[in-house]
Amino acid sequence: MKTLSDYMAMNYRMEIVEDRIEGGFVASFPELPGCITCAETIEEVVVNALDAKKAWLEAALEDGIEIQEPDNLEGYSGQFKLRIPRSLHRSLAEHSKREGISMNQYCVYLLAKNDAIYSK
Repeated sequence: MKTLSDYMAMNYRMEIVEDRIEGGFVASFPELPGCITCAETIEEVVVNALDAKKAWLEAALEDGIEIQEPDNLEGYSGQFKLRIPRSLHRSLAEHSKREGISMNQYCVYLLAKNDAIYSK
C-alpha cells in the first residue's frame, strides 16, 4: 500500500488557468477529481496547489478512496500512421516548403496549434 509520501512524489499533471472573471489563477490536478485551488499570482497558486494536493491525498487515504496514479507517456510512441487525400498531402508539402521546414515539423505545428484551441 502506498503512503502519502509515495503519492506526493508522483508527478501529477497540474493545470493552471487564468480566471478572467474574478482575477488571479486557478490550479487543478485532473487526475485528482475536485482537487482545485486559486490565488492571485502564479507563484501563489503553485504553492496552494501543492498544499491542496497534499490535503486531497490525505483525505483520500483516510477515507479509503482509490487514488488514481498519474498518467505517464510510456504507452505513447510519438508515432502514428495517417492516411490523407493526395491533394492534402500536396498542400501540406507546399506549405511546409514555403515555411522552410519539413512536412513532419509543419504537421506537428498544425496539430499542436489546433489541439491547444480545442483543449480549452
